[in-house]
Amino acid sequence: MTQAISIAIFTRAPVPGVAKTRLIPALGAQGAAHFHAALTRHAIAQAVAANLGRVELWCAPDAAHPFFTECVREFGVVLRAQPPGDLGAKMLGAFEAAQVPLLLMGSDCPAIRPGDLTACAHALSQGVDAVFLPAEDGGYGLVGATRPIPALFEDVEWGGPAVMAQTRDKLRALGLTWREPRVVWDVDRPEDHERVMREGLLAEPWQERLPNSGAPD
Repeated sequence: MTQAISIAIFTRAPVPGVAKTRLIPALGAQGAAHFHAALTRHAIAQAVAANLGRVELWCAPDAAHPFFTECVREFGVVLRAQPPGDLGAKMLGAFEAAQVPLLLMGSDCPAIRPGDLTACAHALSQGVDAVFLPAEDGGYGLVGATRPIPALFEDVEWGGPAVMAQTRDKLRALGLTWREPRVVWDVDRPEDHERVMREGLLAEPWQERLPNSGAPD
């Protein structure tokens, strides 16, 4: 049996004009925000279904948006505000806050399923230092570790095509062991949205009304 483990999901408030901006040409500002909210709910549902332990939603710019309150009501997640700094500093902060081994994933990798999370948790329980689900674009959709490893989150070109390659170099230099159960993909461009729809990854229609954010369309 795998040990208790927490799952952290990084996301941002579904504010039109701010969320998933690269999808706006295809979906419009409101549509992109709706789709982002649906991806976040999907990610939470997968984490809860894995039944590994505490599920935390790490929110940006803070946890005040009504959508996050809905997520607590629907899924029972714990809300946390993302710490300041670049993506590496934010992720390291989540690992430093964890009291048990942690799996940290984004909200925009709908291909990640409960079985993937279970496989990652199992890898950590078998004694490796870290686990990753590399992404097709050269990054990764999930990182897990038994403890905070600051060097993994420093001096990385976040958002670029070499994130996973740079991370592997760091792992080797540190003499750490790791596993990569499988490759996933994330949603950045209109063609990624089309892929989500084509593969039927969202279990429910995503064109739902968002809580009023006060932001214009």
